[in-house]
Amino acid sequence: MYVLKESFSQAYSQLIANKLRSFLSLLGIMIGIFCIIAVKSAVDSLEDNVRTSFDKLGNDVVYVSKTPWNEDPGDNYWKYARRPNPGYREYKELAENMKLAKLVTYSMFVGSKTVKYQNNSVERCFAVAVTEEYDRFHKLEYESGRFFSPNEYQLGLNKIIIGHKIARELFGEADPVGREIKIFGRDVVVVGVIKKSGKSLINFYDFDNAVLIGFEFARSVVNVKPNNPWSGNVQIKAADGVPEKLLKDDITINVRKAHFLKPSEKDDFSMNSMTMFAEELNSFFGVLNFAGLIIGGFAFLVGIFSVANIMFVSVKERTGIIGIKKALGAKPWVILLEFLIESILLCLMGGLVGLVFVWLVLKGLTAISEFEMYVSVKNMIVTLIMAIVAGVIAGFIPAWQAAKMDPVEAIRS
Repeated sequence: MYVLKESFSQAYSQLIANKLRSFLSLLGIMIGIFCIIAVKSAVDSLEDNVRTSFDKLGNDVVYVSKTPWNEDPGDNYWKYARRPNPGYREYKELAENMKLAKLVTYSMFVGSKTVKYQNNSVERCFAVAVTEEYDRFHKLEYESGRFFSPNEYQLGLNKIIIGHKIARELFGEADPVGREIKIFGRDVVVVGVIKKSGKSLINFYDFDNAVLIGFEFARSVVNVKPNNPWSGNVQIKAADGVPEKLLKDDITINVRKAHFLKPSEKDDFSMNSMTMFAEELNSFFGVLNFAGLIIGGFAFLVGIFSVANIMFVSVKERTGIIGIKKALGAKPWVILLEFLIESILLCLMGGLVGLVFVWLVLKGLTAISEFEMYVSVKNMIVTLIMAIVAGVIAGFIPAWQAAKMDPVEAIRS
């Protein structure tokens, strides 16, 4: 323990005594650590944000639509163009007959609309007709108000739910609930305002600029028949413990029944889920991490060589002192340990400074970007391990050279 303490003390004294040399060595390893950890942290933050966005849609949810998500519709345009739009009929068939579903809901985009209140108006609002389970399915949260009541939905009353952005632009800081606005050429009453969406790189549902109307009310203002120009999809959430494959089998049986398909006929619909993207995401982020490792690896290697050069210079300068220590009885491993600790300490300081710079850069990017970037505890640990490994690699040969010196020759030099 005494030898270890003395080695740390001497290493620290040497680093302080040679500030410029220490700084140049620290700079090399700092740049290497910065390149690797900055890229890795940025990729990790991006991956976490994308996966969180996918998770919001649910890993146990299947979407019935005309086209598959993992294929370019243009490749088989006529095949998909001939398919019927999933509509209210499919929704009712699944909602009433599926045994493996926890919730079934249906939504249909019904156009980009202008919403007016007195002299204020908001253009290009995302209008969606939804069924009564939509609120529970997507776990909507409200700034004020609520979802449609069963009576409001079933009777098709002129009620509407608006997003945060629309509410602010129409009403400012006033509460919109209970007030009348105009859309579809009708006066409708606001019953709820959806809470502002958090920062997210991918927003599958931009509720901030959305207006939701009940499907029964939509029947009276737009064409909601299957041959309409709008797109819709049926969304099915699996019951607890039901695997995706069994859920899809149950969906297939019921949708084929709704479409009156014969056993010999192929499916005329697609089933999509978030698991379809899992493999693609793993491959994509694997490539990004590998690219970051290659780029940062070169900078890290340069940093190791710079520290090694400085350690060789340090051994050369202290050759006489090494000879005296060995003449007084210092063991080779003590000399070896002394220089190794000096190298590791230098690399650790460079790693910590590099980590601080990574944190500052990511904080700055978070402030100007649409999602949070951070340095994880895992990457902090990786930084420390990399710094220690770099110190051992850079310092071992100079330390070994010092440990093997002949005391007489060392003193004479």
